[in-house]
Amino acid sequence: MLIHTIDLNFYTAETIAAYLIETDSELALIETGPDSVYKNLVEGLKSLGFSVGDIQKVLVTHVHLDHAGAAWRFAENGATIYVHYNGAKHLSDPSKLLSSAAKIYKERMDELWGTVKAIPEAKLHPTFDGEDISVGDTKIIAVDTQGHASHHNTYFVEGSAFTGDVGGVRIKNGTVLPPTPAPDINVELWLRSIEKIRNLNPSAIYPTHFGKSVDITKYLDELKVRLFDWTEWVGDRLREGKDETRIVSEFEGYVTRRLEEAGVRTETINAYKNAIPFWMNVPGLIRYWQKYRMQPAASGH
Repeated sequence: MLIHTIDLNFYTAETIAAYLIETDSELALIETGPDSVYKNLVEGLKSLGFSVGDIQKVLVTHVHLDHAGAAWRFAENGATIYVHYNGAKHLSDPSKLLSSAAKIYKERMDELWGTVKAIPEAKLHPTFDGEDISVGDTKIIAVDTQGHASHHNTYFVEGSAFTGDVGGVRIKNGTVLPPTPAPDINVELWLRSIEKIRNLNPSAIYPTHFGKSVDITKYLDELKVRLFDWTEWVGDRLREGKDETRIVSEFEGYVTRRLEEAGVRTETINAYKNAIPFWMNVPGLIRYWQKYRMQPAASGH
């Protein structure tokens, strides 16, 4: 079994990866990236000696457009798309997903994400926790790891964990950051998912953003610390009465300074911003606080 990392070159190098699993007799692709860089994925496959039609199984960690936006193209070429059971409905009918994204990205939708089409239910395979997926002589295990999204899987392939976004973002061996966009961040579930990954004792972690890491304990510890730090940082400012616009402005500066202090170079910080625009993390954490941590004021009688 071979693992090939395909750089989709989303604005900068090493921002979004797709991973090709090559077995004795079959290929599987983990993540497709957005449709806007589909041509880069096609070229990446070609450089390895394969074509889109050679891929019969596509596994997406979750349905966000930077991870699964081009899945429909593989379905049109005959592939079965494996997706968390909570996410299948959004691939068969992406209208709600696109409407939600349009509220965030507005006129940049086409530029960022390209075209998204519905995938016929017959080409979708909803997965459940612990399910084995056979790819040639290799077993891939789908592990339910919610927290970043309610429709998130991690895929284990012979000890390697493909962690999507629940495993954080790490570019050029820099700081591990937790992407926390709206709408369904659940920090408690996320922390449990991190421990679930740890307890399965991976030998390598492959986040979609970006590439392989083998310092597992340090990686997961750093992810937990940063997730807790960001969560409390936003909560403190909500309690101070600051609005989202003010918090976003402060947060962007805060994260940039922390990366600079950690010795992350400017071009790598820009790659982090492409992978998880810093401002996007604030609305997700505000929603989390309002939904789970802030009690509504008691009404008088």
